[in-house]
Amino acid sequence: MWDQIIEYLKDPFLVVKVQNFFGVTYKSSQSTQNESSKVLHSERLELLNEEYDLKQHKRIPSNISSSSQSSCDTDTSADSGEKYAVECSINNKFWYWLFVIGTELGDEIFYATFIPFWFWNIDGAVGRRVVLVWTVVMYIGQGFKDIIRWPRPGYPVKKLQTKWAVEYGMPSTHAMVGVCIPFSVLLYTMDRYQYPVHWGLMIAVSWCTLICVSRIYLGMHSVLDIAAGLLLATGLVSILIPIVDSLDGVLLTSHFAPVFIITLSILVIVYHPHADKWTPTRGDTTMIVSVCAGILTGSWTNYQLGNMVASELDPPYEIIWPSKEMLGCTILRTILGFCGVLATRAFGKSVSYAFVCALLGKDKNELRNSENSLDNKNKIIVELSYKYFTCAMIGFNTTYVFPNVFALLKIDRPTYYTEI
Repeated sequence: MWDQIIEYLKDPFLVVKVQNFFGVTYKSSQSTQNESSKVLHSERLELLNEEYDLKQHKRIPSNISSSSQSSCDTDTSADSGEKYAVECSINNKFWYWLFVIGTELGDEIFYATFIPFWFWNIDGAVGRRVVLVWTVVMYIGQGFKDIIRWPRPGYPVKKLQTKWAVEYGMPSTHAMVGVCIPFSVLLYTMDRYQYPVHWGLMIAVSWCTLICVSRIYLGMHSVLDIAAGLLLATGLVSILIPIVDSLDGVLLTSHFAPVFIITLSILVIVYHPHADKWTPTRGDTTMIVSVCAGILTGSWTNYQLGNMVASELDPPYEIIWPSKEMLGCTILRTILGFCGVLATRAFGKSVSYAFVCALLGKDKNELRNSENSLDNKNKIIVELSYKYFTCAMIGFNTTYVFPNVFALLKIDRPTYYTEI
């Protein structure tokens, strides 16, 4: 029974049905006989199912570059014996752009904007907890990908996005982010602020649903990948929420917290599970872990220097809606802060990449242009090192340097240093 359910949920034709529902029309052309293209409705898919052994086509690894692709070009199986090329057309642009934008809610650009914005303009105490939950959930999810090693949906699924196509697909870390970020925000704010919790729940559910459906629509995950990600993230968040809530105070007040944070963050990167081929998974995990380490270390520095003092008021707090002056300060903080983040990234990447290359005695330009493979140990070391240093700097500056700059410029958020 369970085997049948698993096979059904990971069937690539189920992904095609979801794409069909949202306006993606499939066509099939037989290259060997130069037949006319035919629309692949569900009846056509069943005929193909009978003609070909689906077990050979369901989960074919994608040897695709990680560059983005916006057009719906011909997509062929990695199997050299595959007789059919897959083409599709997008008939509903609304769903296409909604899901393209929705999938970004679990992507690097979203993290780089949402996390700093939250600290600078909303609540640092909630931010620290959410980032720690997100880091643990993502580390476990990314690790499982390289342990399980299930490829993303293969033939006949047309991938409408190929950015992460070289990664494995089980479980969906986008689905895990869709659970851990909105629901941890909800759980950490519902008793801290006065607001209608049911509205927060509706936003969290909508957020999660949009991300999950977008990954199936774009052809990047099977339904089973999504379901596994949701179940794993739900279980982890349920366990982590109370633990992280208690741990946050210890990480702020303990004199040895930075040593523990930095040592542990390096160890989990060094001993990250290894795949049987090169994927960007380990590098992405390094960025997540190092951002968390930088954020927690920056917050610890603020507390140890006496900058942070607990609020005299007890929660739940009333939400302060911004006046014109507050809104202006928010805009200034955001613009200056993001400029600082970009500058930190450029400086950190340039310096750390060159420094590690010099330590290894390698030419940085030659190494940068070399092949990504498990055998290219020097490139792996350099890539992980520069990502760790750069993202840790960004995290530290987000919680310590930039808020102090805002205070000097008189555009700081008054409650930032009371959020313990």
